[in-house]
Amino acid sequence: MISLTAAVLIGVMGRTLFPTALTTSSEAENVFILLSTNLLPPLLAGFVMAGILAATISSSDSYLLIAASAFAKNLYQGIFRKHASDDQVLKISRLTLLVIAVVAMVIAADEDSVIFTIVSFAWAGFGATFGPLMLLSLFWKRTTRAGAIAGMISGGSMVFIWKLLIRPLGGLWNIYELLPAFLISCVCIAVVSLLTPAPSEAIQAEFQKVKEGK
Repeated sequence: MISLTAAVLIGVMGRTLFPTALTTSSEAENVFILLSTNLLPPLLAGFVMAGILAATISSSDSYLLIAASAFAKNLYQGIFRKHASDDQVLKISRLTLLVIAVVAMVIAADEDSVIFTIVSFAWAGFGATFGPLMLLSLFWKRTTRAGAIAGMISGGSMVFIWKLLIRPLGGLWNIYELLPAFLISCVCIAVVSLLTPAPSEAIQAEFQKVKEGK
């Protein structure tokens, strides 16, 4: 609540103090920098700019490492080459990191790209792909492996379908793609889980044990 309140106040103050500046969506993301350089002494403004840079680097390097290691370990070694050595996994991880970094620089070079839009789309993908599965796995013991896979595929796919094909229609269809994708994923998990064999008795017993706090 503190972070969101501060972010909203920064936006409101920036629009009030500089009504003719930052008139486009991409420029509006620089409101904090504009306020800092105009309202703070140069030395303090420099510290604020360093804080922004530090937060950006801290987040970006973490996401780069997570994405690269996830691809190398979960996809390359987990699916494509299960007997890959640690050295091969390390090389694939480095290559993946470079590819992702280049793609990120290409996106950042586009002056019309809006970081908030990209981030919201990415979080819609995460939320619709894994959110329903995590919730139903925790609260519904009938969730099956096939249902989990169906939910992840349908949720992730619906984010792209709604964003690129349905949302541009406007009107009632112009809603955040996370909501319909989340609902579709929940439905697919429930339907596929009910149509496939239930989890083993051992799994259900463990679920009940955890639920009862034993």
